[in-house]
Amino acid sequence: MPTTATIHTDDRDILHSFRDERTKEVAFTQLVRKYQERLYWHIRRMVTGHEDTNDILQNVFIKVWKNLGDFREEANLYTWLYRISTNETLTWIEQQKRRASASLSDHEDGLSNKLVAQKGFDANRIEWKLQQAIHSLPEKQRVVFNLRYYDEMPYEEMAQVLDTSVGALKASYHHAVKKVEAFLIQD
Repeated sequence: MPTTATIHTDDRDILHSFRDERTKEVAFTQLVRKYQERLYWHIRRMVTGHEDTNDILQNVFIKVWKNLGDFREEANLYTWLYRISTNETLTWIEQQKRRASASLSDHEDGLSNKLVAQKGFDANRIEWKLQQAIHSLPEKQRVVFNLRYYDEMPYEEMAQVLDTSVGALKASYHHAVKKVEAFLIQD
């Protein structure tokens, strides 16, 4: 019988503890502590704004709380969390587009404008140019690029997160890299 003191941060231990009503809240707190930063930055790279990211992340953890008891462990826990995060973020982006009755290009311009408005923005610094290049990518390529480049996620795990084939992901990443390179060398 696990107690608060004996719960480890290993995913299996977290899942086991979550399924026990006596240790459920402690296990969930451990899960949040273990994954919140990685999920935050995964979401933040897609939506840019801190407040929006926090709102989406909160929705992610609400979904995780509601569904973690049914997690079948057919995939890694962090892959499952990334899938929920990605889907929640894409849903949020779609809702924003509908609310604004804007086209995709208007939404993309909005993301770029949020980036430019951030404190410390300097279009001549390479990290800002890279962010602008990433935000110029189509939505799916941006997600694939972020997962591969920043999170160094293997294609096999990415295929589980995005529910697509490894071949399609490799092609998408290749196209994204070419577009980012072209953006970075233009004046």
